[in-house]
Amino acid sequence: MKKIGFLSFGHWANHQGYATRTAADTLLQSIDLAVACEEMGLDGAYFRVHHFAAQLGSPFPLLSAIGAKTKKIEIGTGVIDMRYENPMYMVEDAGAADLISGGRLQLGISRGSPEQVIDGWRYFGYEPANGETDAEMGRRKALEFLDKLKGVGFAKPNPNPMFPNSPGLLRIEPHSEGLRDRIWWGAASNATAVWAAEKGMHLQSSTLKFDESGKPFHIQQAEQIRLYKEAWKKAGHKREPRVSVSRSIFALVTDQDKYYFGQETRRSDQIGYIEPDKRAIFGRSYAAEPDQLIKELAADEAIQEADTLLLTIPNTLGVEYNIHVLSSILRHVAPGLGWR
Repeated sequence: MKKIGFLSFGHWANHQGYATRTAADTLLQSIDLAVACEEMGLDGAYFRVHHFAAQLGSPFPLLSAIGAKTKKIEIGTGVIDMRYENPMYMVEDAGAADLISGGRLQLGISRGSPEQVIDGWRYFGYEPANGETDAEMGRRKALEFLDKLKGVGFAKPNPNPMFPNSPGLLRIEPHSEGLRDRIWWGAASNATAVWAAEKGMHLQSSTLKFDESGKPFHIQQAEQIRLYKEAWKKAGHKREPRVSVSRSIFALVTDQDKYYFGQETRRSDQIGYIEPDKRAIFGRSYAAEPDQLIKELAADEAIQEADTLLLTIPNTLGVEYNIHVLSSILRHVAPGLGWR
């Protein structure tokens, strides 16, 4: 058995071929899709976060709305760029959203990737400390977020408060018990995957990582996951680690599927640069008839190592078509791989 969820980048544009012409379209359709996916038996609804872009940038109102309309499905992000975040305020937002959902939040966070504007986090009021890189700032903020999620008091109370205080130091409210154990780190390298394990975070590994060996993407990613699991065990955490990988997978079962994805060009790994000095490898897409998909996916080592698979979806094609895309995987592919 494998948990299967969707990952939406939440694109919108005033394009005649899009079902998401506005931000409101994307937000409301995201809620509808999560509700429908829970009904079909999907395990998770995850959303990518980007700033200064026509994409989902502020996840907690959306996660809260989905949490209020669903009962079982996991709700998460993949990932929140911590360079842009105030960890204290984020603890409040995350705690509230988790309580609304009944403890179903699975938050993916990271130090971030190249964004739409140069040093966009500066516009949000954040600067690295002296001698600190923006990546180090993101990791520092992540650790502060994790620490405050524990719910331990740290703030000295006002001796003349507006409302009576509990005894002792005060914590950020609302506190959601257990949320600290449901934080994931988006790692692009082996070293940061090991770091995430040491800090007790689950691992999100995307469709790209830094090319550290020249091997095929799925093999490099599988090696990263094994290093993470070893580090988790060595750290002595009492709970089990979780690992997710994301993939673009389309079962070609209708003429419409073949029209949209039958000519998918990313049938092999790609090499590129997401940072000027760091070579990255991008994993292939999968688009084929179900029997062929089953064969190809069975050979993907990283998918086999992960307990959770996030299916990236073409959200601009609307709720109905994405329900079809996801249900096709559940019906025609997942049983043949032992995932259902």
